[in-house]
Amino acid sequence: MGSFLRRHRRIVPYLLLAPGLLWLILFYLLPAFQMLLTSFWSGSLETGYEFALSNITNYTEALTKYSEQFGRSILYGGLATLLTFAISYPLAYTIAFRGGRFKNLLLFLVVAPFFTSFLLRTISWKIILGDTGIVLGPLKAAGFLPDEFRLLATPIAVIFGIAYNFLPFMTLPIYVSLEKIDRRLVEAAEDLFATSFGAFRRVTFPLSLPGVFAGSLLTFIPAMGDYVNAQLLGNPDTTMIGNVIQNQFLTQNNYPTASALSFLLMAGILIAVAVYARLLGTDELTAGGV
Repeated sequence: MGSFLRRHRRIVPYLLLAPGLLWLILFYLLPAFQMLLTSFWSGSLETGYEFALSNITNYTEALTKYSEQFGRSILYGGLATLLTFAISYPLAYTIAFRGGRFKNLLLFLVVAPFFTSFLLRTISWKIILGDTGIVLGPLKAAGFLPDEFRLLATPIAVIFGIAYNFLPFMTLPIYVSLEKIDRRLVEAAEDLFATSFGAFRRVTFPLSLPGVFAGSLLTFIPAMGDYVNAQLLGNPDTTMIGNVIQNQFLTQNNYPTASALSFLLMAGILIAVAVYARLLGTDELTAGGV
């Protein structure tokens, strides 16, 4: 086997890629293609389905009917991503530059919530943000908040829940980028009379952009399609597009509309990612080694 690989070195990379490519084809491309076909169906489970390109109206009708949920998903996902960035960057910076011998412990604490299921973590926020929970209860008892004030079943609760659940997805890529920065570059900037903030703005932050880019994608993409937080922490007026897709697939059995909504969501995410990459500069990100 070793001699065969030495004689055919050019095929070695393809052999290494084969398992991953096979996995993507079987469990992503083929299901996505089937979903594309389903989005052009018409009919129902009782009468049967029929494929026709004229059923592209499934897309226009879905976008028209559920445009509010699409807009809400973009808003909530974007705000949750910004919130996770505001929390994750100082956290990752502190671990990378000030963590010392406690780095591994701090990183473990970041990922420790992942040892609990997504559903249980969200339910815990429902308890914490309850009207008499550990956050609002003492404040209301002390008279700092009126009794009718609430956080649960509001957009704030949904955004907080999404941000909490996806916080490690933002923190870890940023930490990796910060950890790879050569500290001598920061020292050189300070030797050239840059202030600490100036060195951060001109050296540290630009070099950490690959992590910011990766973390933002890992947070924003699942946040856009999330429905658990909106279901448990929100109300009927905070429904996101993920809730609509889940309902159309599993409750209404309306597979054509659900498939069309799924593809519209994918297209929206791809456009948002392309614009985001353009704004940050893909050349710099590639050079940074995402």
